[in-house]
Amino acid sequence: MATWVLSECGLRPLPRLYSNPRTRISSSTIPNSIRIAPTSSKIFRPNSSVSRDRRWALKVSAPVGVQFVEEDEKINVGESEFNPGAPSPFTLADIRAAIPKHCWVKNPWKSMSYVLRDVVVVFGLAAAAVYFNNMMVWPLYWVAQGTMFWALFVLGHDCGHGSFSNNAKLNSVVGHLLHSSILVPYHGWRISHRTHHQNHGHVENDESWHPLSEKIYRSLDTATRMLRFTLPFPMLAYPFYLWGRSPGKKGSHFHPQSDLFLPNEKKDVITSTVCWTAMAALLVGLSFVIGPLQVLKLYGIPYLGFVMWLDLVTYLHHHGHEDKLPWYRGKEWSYLRGGLTTLDRDYGWINNIHHDIGTHVIHHLFPQIPHYNLIEATEAAKPVLGKYYREPKKSWPIPFHLLGVVANSMKKDHYVSDEGDVVYYQTDPKL
Repeated sequence: MATWVLSECGLRPLPRLYSNPRTRISSSTIPNSIRIAPTSSKIFRPNSSVSRDRRWALKVSAPVGVQFVEEDEKINVGESEFNPGAPSPFTLADIRAAIPKHCWVKNPWKSMSYVLRDVVVVFGLAAAAVYFNNMMVWPLYWVAQGTMFWALFVLGHDCGHGSFSNNAKLNSVVGHLLHSSILVPYHGWRISHRTHHQNHGHVENDESWHPLSEKIYRSLDTATRMLRFTLPFPMLAYPFYLWGRSPGKKGSHFHPQSDLFLPNEKKDVITSTVCWTAMAALLVGLSFVIGPLQVLKLYGIPYLGFVMWLDLVTYLHHHGHEDKLPWYRGKEWSYLRGGLTTLDRDYGWINNIHHDIGTHVIHHLFPQIPHYNLIEATEAAKPVLGKYYREPKKSWPIPFHLLGVVANSMKKDHYVSDEGDVVYYQTDPKL
């Protein structure tokens, strides 16, 4: 069982982390002085008014590089089909400049107010469930509390990114309290999530929900392959990932000697593992006081709900769009190009409950922005992003439509080619 659930996040050992994320586009980006057109025998040089227009490449879908064209074969670049795998005509600095300065400001009091709100709701739900204690109430409690556990995770996630406050000690204390309470090793997760952000969209180096290569996919036994792509099983993968990562990658989020961590991070990992162990011991102790069945109803089932929320949301932010999105290798990958393949999602009423984590594109590019400023920052960046931003489908109050999106993706997005630096998901018709 562990084999198939672990396959959701990786294939081969993670290389050394980049000291600085590569944010510039590939050197193969089209020069403004040359227009792309069908191959022929003469070079076409556009007039100066075209060369000064930086935004024309938004609609270019031809391969990069110098192209040749007869004078009578000139094309209208504006009518070309948009190619999501082409380098963007804007830089990370262009996006940053479009975002208002106040969106970057971190307000620790405002952040703490969200923590207080969520903690009050969590204990209030538990008290209400115990008070009424009937089978009409318990299912409602499990759904609501599982969602609130997920909300706690998102706030701890902000602490891990440093977007909670500018005070590193406050971030660490709050992050440990929030994540340990839902059995997540704060520093272990924080460091691996950093790796995910530094390598988003990279076939091999990404740390979360990146593709299986065709070779690895074909090597899976039939049962593992079926379970890997059959709901709800992939939505229960997170605890297994914490313990053993994924095939081809060694180490654990709990072990200080794991390949995930640098030597100077070992003390942090030990601290988080001790906090996780203390929470696990507390749950065991409670089972002796109030009984294991009561602990299961109050904590165990909501915990599973939280895990499903986490796997669902993280999957949907990188999969399931109506149009195929690229994954990169080698020189074709850059921090910006990888980030532009992420997706925003609308979760209806849940948007506010889980702190607008659905505004994911800007979060991936600039994780320092606090969650309560992500919507405004996204709106400001849209004119720059153009077609590279994919407007999310509006949700009903409860985002049931996203279940269909993830189910459809599981049927189609099975593996990517073993070769090529810009690849797309392929489908196994036999699955």
